[in-house]
Amino acid sequence: MTGFAELMPTAHEAVDIASELIRTRWPGRVTSKGDRDMATEVDYEIEQRLRTLLRQRTPHIGFIGEEEGAVTGDSDLIWVLDPVDGTANFLHGIPLCGVSLGLLCQDRPVLGVIDLPLLVMRYSAVEGDGAVGPHGTLHHSATSRLSDAIVAVGDYAVGPDADERNARRLTITARLAATAQRVRMHGSVVVDLAWLAEGRIDAVIVLSNKPWDTTAGVIIAREAGAVVLDQSGARHSRSSTATIATSPGLVSQMIPLLHDAET
Repeated sequence: MTGFAELMPTAHEAVDIASELIRTRWPGRVTSKGDRDMATEVDYEIEQRLRTLLRQRTPHIGFIGEEEGAVTGDSDLIWVLDPVDGTANFLHGIPLCGVSLGLLCQDRPVLGVIDLPLLVMRYSAVEGDGAVGPHGTLHHSATSRLSDAIVAVGDYAVGPDADERNARRLTITARLAATAQRVRMHGSVVVDLAWLAEGRIDAVIVLSNKPWDTTAGVIIAREAGAVVLDQSGARHSRSSTATIATSPGLVSQMIPLLHDAET
């Protein structure tokens, strides 16, 4: 076991609080964050409560939350929280939403917990220790042909320049529709990455890389044996502009498809 495993009980304790709030609270008042982007009272309450708990339990570790930004610590470690990933789903009573708590060490994901409260599914991983899900140890799918693959794509962009940013998403979706077994858009990056790690889906294409969306999911997917890259095919990092995660057998087909979509 790595030293980071000592922090896993604290991570689970924090996620327990978030999961209970998602299961038992109405979303409440909605705050607009821009064009068709929003946060609920539950988002803010989860972030505030987990920020307080983690500061008490691990005062030396920094914190980044999607809704209220960053608090620095005095180490190379940073907790990264998305209180409700899939807020639009949550607002509409669609159960594909979850809480994501990850740990970065010098910008490298080393620990992650994802909980999907409305589906009663939890996923976790520590660097070097493997990944665990609702039914035990996680392992990526064995799919090696795109024609046999279920591919999840990230949500369409909203806000400034959405039309321009969505043009590439639409091109990629069209190419996948012609080649993959099926294309899915779940509306939650944490659902996509957790289910990739579990082998439920075979590849994930997210043309963004917000740390609260991806930190926990990247380490869980990697510890399940999946490959996580940026759109160039280089190893995914916090500075990547996209998050491409696949079973190993699909890498050689996914990266050329993304490159072709540029032309």
